[in-house]
Amino acid sequence: MYPSYPDALIARILRSVKTIAMVGASPNEVRPSYFAMKYLLDKGFKIIPVNPGHDGKEILGQKVYARLSDVPAPVDMVDIFRNSEAAGPITDEAIANKDRLGAKILWMQLGVINEEAAKRAEKAGFTVIMNRCPKIEYGRLSGEIGWYGVNRRTIDNRKAAAFSAGGALMKG
Repeated sequence: MYPSYPDALIARILRSVKTIAMVGASPNEVRPSYFAMKYLLDKGFKIIPVNPGHDGKEILGQKVYARLSDVPAPVDMVDIFRNSEAAGPITDEAIANKDRLGAKILWMQLGVINEEAAKRAEKAGFTVIMNRCPKIEYGRLSGEIGWYGVNRRTIDNRKAAAFSAGGALMKG
């Protein structure tokens, strides 16, 4: 999977993040952003949806903002649920609002890879994750999703040894 990130980095990010601005959040129940938002809300994250077409409305009970510039602080992570091309201008807006928001993480969803935007964000002090989903990573590292059974081509209900006793996400 390109690019590659150590599980320890992903776990550290997910442990530290409390508030996520989700750019591209959708009120459509069949969209991946809706599933991810619902899951992360259920796990205790505060999600601030960003979608200009739904400005001032609500998604899953959360007020929607038109753009990152309108989002109230603090925000720990900007999660980009848009395509790779759109990630460039969104990254620039995240950089412009970094200090005001207090954001430290820029996360691009599955299928979203923009190397130039990532370089700009890293230069501005962001930790950047691309082509990953925080919902999937949280589930995988907490033991809720057992990749081990899938990788063995055998699905069972045994906890994977690497994530038992609290899971990798909960450790150190």
